[in-house]
Amino acid sequence: MKKFLTGGVAALALGVGAMAYANQPVFSPKSDTYEMLELFGDVLALVQQNYVVETDDKKLIEAALEGMLSSLDPHSNYLPAEDFTDLKEKTRGSYGGLGLEVQSEDGAVKVVTPMDDTPASKAGIMSGDYITAINGTSILGQRLNDAVSQMKGEPKTDITITIVREGRDEPFDVTLTREIINVKSVKARMEGDFGYLRISSFNENTAKEARDALTELKAKHKLKGLVLDLRNNPGGLLDQSVGVADMFLEGGEVVSQRGRDTSDIVRYHAKKGDMMKGLPIVVLTNPGSASAAEIVAGALQDQKRASIVGLTTFGKGSVQSVMDLGEGRAVKLTIARYFTPSGRSIQKTGIEPDLEVAQTKEQAKIIASSAFQYSEAAYKNALDADEGKARREKHEVSEVPPEDYDTKAGDFQLARALDVLGYNGDVKMAAAHPRGKAYAAAADAKPGSRFEKKMQAKAAAAKDPVKTTPATPAAPAKPPETPAEPAKPATPKP
Repeated sequence: MKKFLTGGVAALALGVGAMAYANQPVFSPKSDTYEMLELFGDVLALVQQNYVVETDDKKLIEAALEGMLSSLDPHSNYLPAEDFTDLKEKTRGSYGGLGLEVQSEDGAVKVVTPMDDTPASKAGIMSGDYITAINGTSILGQRLNDAVSQMKGEPKTDITITIVREGRDEPFDVTLTREIINVKSVKARMEGDFGYLRISSFNENTAKEARDALTELKAKHKLKGLVLDLRNNPGGLLDQSVGVADMFLEGGEVVSQRGRDTSDIVRYHAKKGDMMKGLPIVVLTNPGSASAAEIVAGALQDQKRASIVGLTTFGKGSVQSVMDLGEGRAVKLTIARYFTPSGRSIQKTGIEPDLEVAQTKEQAKIIASSAFQYSEAAYKNALDADEGKARREKHEVSEVPPEDYDTKAGDFQLARALDVLGYNGDVKMAAAHPRGKAYAAAADAKPGSRFEKKMQAKAAAAKDPVKTTPATPAAPAKPPETPAEPAKPATPKP
């Protein structure tokens, strides 16, 4: 998919549309559109003539364009010159700022994810945080692009942002020092006998960086499996997600995108050549895993190439195209939904893990008790999900860290991913592990029972869609008599 279309194409389309209208009957439905455009002109003239202070016509019209596009869905936007430049810098993987991916919601700025090794991540900014003020001045109701511009600035200059966070009674201030953000989207290291590949975003270099990093890791070590960490990955370029999924597949479909017309389908396929040669792979996800990250997770899950461990993903199942309008301006427009290889759209619903694991008890409590779930479904104007589908509501998470687990020093989701790899990628065996009793969310939960019930419910639904009540769970698979202790993840570098 081309990332940028020329302004000439947009101009040609506009010209053809105008010509087509000229030949319409007097009572064409399109006449309503032109009546509304005339109304817009009348309102603009009233503002010009009567508003208490002089107005800038260009700013008024750009604000109208932005409002029109943002009313469609959370990901369609009008991009004036400055914002279009910012977007191109981000896709290139280098830009100035704090290292935050943000969205506008209910007049506030919401953090999608802090990027790795940036001022934002180092300061502890979290996915789902709201930024309500900058340097003591409220930004509530302000244009998202204006707020982002304020957060940018010269390196080594300080900025104070006010954060509202779920679970905290009062807003709090965080002071950060701006840096030039050179985003390296891929990191690799060893975790015991297993490789660990972290992808934080999908920019123009991601697929190459991932291949290079994994090639180097394999040259130095004998890998028995791989953890692919896509947590807090906000997505990015579609072609790069296809390139990453292609690394681990022996062909087959990665993803398809389908537009308004039912015949408008584009399919993306993997080429032959699995870099891991069939060794087990576990993909780590959480609610900050979105868009391109979900494409990779969905492809590997559907093709039975990897197990998913962690929490349900964000649920952004739509594709945006950036169309150059000339003079440095552009429109980012949602043009299609994407579908995983099995034909499922995960719009609003997200990709559910094969083994659900919370990172902390606090995170599990929010999922179990709060109506608020940070996801695509939380946006009022998000595209609809598939008919009859809905994101899983609040519930008890299957596994949480035991009382004696130090969540500040350790990475519980990663530890469980390594457990799964220790069973050659068999999630069922890992769920039935003797340690599973301590990890179960309910104190009296039978080790692996939640997983067993989930699998049996799926099987029952497949055999008889009307009868969905799961049968009595079978006894969990017996693990090895002397299971190895879980591998301890390496201490992250500051």
